[in-house]
Amino acid sequence: MDIWPQTTAWTGGQLHLGGVGAVELAEVYGTPAYLLDEADFRARAQAWLDALPDGDVHYGGKAFLCPEVVRWLDELGLSLDVCTGGEMAVARAGGMPPGRVVFHGNNKSPAELRRAVEWGIGCVVVDSFTEIDRLAAVAAELGVRQRVMIRVTPGVDPRTHAAIATGGEDSKFGFSLAAGLADRAVARVAAEPSLELYGLHSHIGSQIVELEAFGLAAARMAEFAASTGVTRLDLGGGLGVAYTPGDPAPPTPAELLAVLRKETEGLRLAVEPGRSIAGPSTVALYEVGTVKGRYVSVDGGMSDNPRPGMYGAAYTAALANRRSDAPLSEVTVVGKHCESGDVLVRDLPLPSDLRPGDLLAVPVSGAYQRSMAGNYNHVPRPPVVAVADGSARVIVRRESEDDLLRLYP
Repeated sequence: MDIWPQTTAWTGGQLHLGGVGAVELAEVYGTPAYLLDEADFRARAQAWLDALPDGDVHYGGKAFLCPEVVRWLDELGLSLDVCTGGEMAVARAGGMPPGRVVFHGNNKSPAELRRAVEWGIGCVVVDSFTEIDRLAAVAAELGVRQRVMIRVTPGVDPRTHAAIATGGEDSKFGFSLAAGLADRAVARVAAEPSLELYGLHSHIGSQIVELEAFGLAAARMAEFAASTGVTRLDLGGGLGVAYTPGDPAPPTPAELLAVLRKETEGLRLAVEPGRSIAGPSTVALYEVGTVKGRYVSVDGGMSDNPRPGMYGAAYTAALANRRSDAPLSEVTVVGKHCESGDVLVRDLPLPSDLRPGDLLAVPVSGAYQRSMAGNYNHVPRPPVVAVADGSARVIVRRESEDDLLRLYP
């Protein structure tokens, strides 16, 4: 399974992305850094548009978002989903038309809802009875009729990590279909003059690589839509990606859409891919600092990739700055943080002559890494550098220690 971005080339053992070498990128932009292959990102987004020409593709902004990416999405014709006021601010900064933005979240504040309605947001996905009342009051006060979708919990087990499964009955998200709460939510929205029931929404989880769960959720949602008279159905995102060469190839957007269409004939569909667009498009680049037995320490770690620690997520890595004919030796790539659990890649075969100053590249680093990155041990977050057609540019700058110190009064 090829897990590297589409423009990847190895010349003299050195990784090149978008026609730019890893050594040059490290010298100019430093490490650690996220290297985003713009052509790869755009091609993956276009594949979703091609798979759903008669529906709506909302990019899942929580995977990775910045104003420049918003501009790419707008140019391509994708819509966008956001789930906080901060993500909404980024959407506005990137120039996304508000009518093409969908607002998610299980606990939107009154202030966030007001900002969304004042901006003219296309749709709010309501997640609780409290939120229905809250949004209705805001819309009535502002004198508008706000479009909403109702988030429904269809009771489907997506067979993914428990922390990213959202479609089961025991979930903090949405209205239970089995318990009758979704029916009550439909009635509550219909009773509010300031709200328009625009559609139904479900999202069963993330990093899902089996189509059966998607099909079951679609069938249940289509049956419920028929009982309510709603003709728009947003079935969320969640399509998984391969992170290591041994992972099976995930379904394509076209394969997923074929399953969804089979169960939802006559309905206008929307989907919300995020990881499957952003994830494979980006490579994280690190510099080796020490080699101590089987431990190879790099200049990043759990602050720029918390997923191994949170989910047990598996990654791979490759020597990116030179060719080596040395025998392979199994190592564990660790970060610089004061935690024994600060591990990026376990049991990885790398050349036995690996040494300080070498560069390691970790593919499939575009989703839920920069967006979940933090400042543990007061480590500034890395930049995002877009590469395309032989050139590179910063689209998210590197944080500095001055940035961190500005937070202190």
